Amino acid sequence: MTTHSEIISRIRSEMGDSLVIMGHHYQNDSVIRHVDLKGDSLELARKVESVQAEHIVFCGVYFMGESAALLAREGQKVYLPEPDANCVMSQMAPAARVDKVLNRLAESGRTIVPLTYVNSSVGVKAVCGKHGGSVCTSANAETMMRWAMDRGDAILFIPDKNLARNTANRLGIPEADWHMLNITKEGNAVDTTAAESARLLLWPGLCAIHARFNLRQIQTARETHAGIRVVVHPECSPEVVAAADAAGSTSFIINYVKQAEEGAAIAIGTEINLVERLAKEYAGRKTIVPLLESSCSHMASVTEDKLSITLQEVQNGTADPVRIPIGFTDHARVALERMLKACA
Repeated sequence: MTTHSEIISRIRSEMGDSLVIMGHHYQNDSVIRHVDLKGDSLELARKVESVQAEHIVFCGVYFMGESAALLAREGQKVYLPEPDANCVMSQMAPAARVDKVLNRLAESGRTIVPLTYVNSSVGVKAVCGKHGGSVCTSANAETMMRWAMDRGDAILFIPDKNLARNTANRLGIPEADWHMLNITKEGNAVDTTAAESARLLLWPGLCAIHARFNLRQIQTARETHAGIRVVVHPECSPEVVAAADAAGSTSFIINYVKQAEEGAAIAIGTEINLVERLAKEYAGRKTIVPLLESSCSHMASVTEDKLSITLQEVQNGTADPVRIPIGFTDHARVALERMLKACA
């Protein structure tokens, strides 16, 4: 019986340069071993523009496929092996509510520049583009927050409050200049008076995967492994980031482990697939352990068999490509292009 792995290999060979498979670092090994291009959100966004293939199969959650479709050339098609792979954080910021909140904040006469984390829907990206804002990733949040500060009186950072606070700390923006928005009651509960004195307006969203890491886990890691270093993702709370030895994007974490000396012990606070992959890669040379086995069920919903089925459908012409809703394309693409230009 032909396995899914064998089917994937055959189709990749038969389709040749007309097919490219992309995958995020959080994909499991059974999927990531088949990708042509892997990376974090920023790396993959940059790579889309250089892809010549007619067909791009993106192994990741839905907003990654949307971004790829926005940046794809005319005639290129992007497919998701699991179109229902969602993101809890992105769901915390509905586009209509973001738009309403921005309009309310603008009533003060101040220029509010929205900056949305890439972990957001194409609708939110379009709203940010329409209001003069842009997109950021965990790898370039500092650059893009500076970009936004140069263009207005205040920033509205959507939807990850932890990435926003950690980035503000790195840039030296004092807490006295922050304001956490109350977005309940469809956005009508926003305290516009309190918001008028803030330079950084925070949307109260977070990543459920990284919210699981805490100070007790760091203490336990240090007690268990003498001299261990701790590196975490900036979607963790500011308290966890402050207690760690380093914090950064998935690519930062990969390089941190790579550059560590032989024999080093490192505890990592991010999605478990990446941690386990690094542990296998450096087995016998470096000790890599998770702070906690925190898994993203949405990333895990992309499987080898679904990739195999998608590739078969792409090859026979029955696959449904990612489609951007009418009215979102131009503004969302502008928001992404502003980021790529600022970080060129």
